[in-house]
Amino acid sequence: MIAITALRSLAFLCVFYGGSLLFVLTAIVAHWVVPRAVLPVATAWSRFHRRCARWLLGQKVRVEGELPEGQYLYILKHESMFETIDLLCLFDRPAIAAKRELLDIPLWGGLARDYGLLPVERSAGASALRALRASARKANAEGRPICLFPEGTRVSHGEAPPLRAGFAGLYVLLRLPVVPIAVDSGRLSPRGRFLKRPGIITYRIGETVPPGLDRKEAEARVHAAINALNAQP
Repeated sequence: MIAITALRSLAFLCVFYGGSLLFVLTAIVAHWVVPRAVLPVATAWSRFHRRCARWLLGQKVRVEGELPEGQYLYILKHESMFETIDLLCLFDRPAIAAKRELLDIPLWGGLARDYGLLPVERSAGASALRALRASARKANAEGRPICLFPEGTRVSHGEAPPLRAGFAGLYVLLRLPVVPIAVDSGRLSPRGRFLKRPGIITYRIGETVPPGLDRKEAEARVHAAINALNAQP
């Protein structure tokens, strides 16, 4: 069984990353012709990723609940690379907060900037938060859904670290209702592990948190909602 899982994981590694290089090259060429062409190419890449996960790893996706329509701030659990790419299958042109160093990756980083990722520089303190707020405000004005991983980095399935300051800053600044989303991808694709197991990755849509709440209350509601799948095996 482990041998089969290893072969499937190796096949995913080769096909997905090999295909990703082709998507990057396609996006570069398309961007020279039509600057905004990065958006549909990125969406196609996300769908390619989901197909690779489904057919090579045996990982299916299940969404529990309904994603509301309109302008919201989406706050998600972060357990693996899976959801960072798969968000483009869930939302239309989402503006996703990502580590600043990812934007420095050759070729890919430039496309990420053109796409409109929201850079987060953890070590820059207050200045990083101001930059994140400015980028989020711009994305919100463009009508793009804003997605944030408030734990700041990937965590193992079952862990529930406190939310970082970025969530509270955006919650107060944007004055948008918040949709918390639990994800259990770490059960099948643990961070830092080569082996990825088959199964079902679940997104659970939590109860919407209205704007204007006390910071502690808003954080408590969001924290509980994004960790709603932790107790499940």
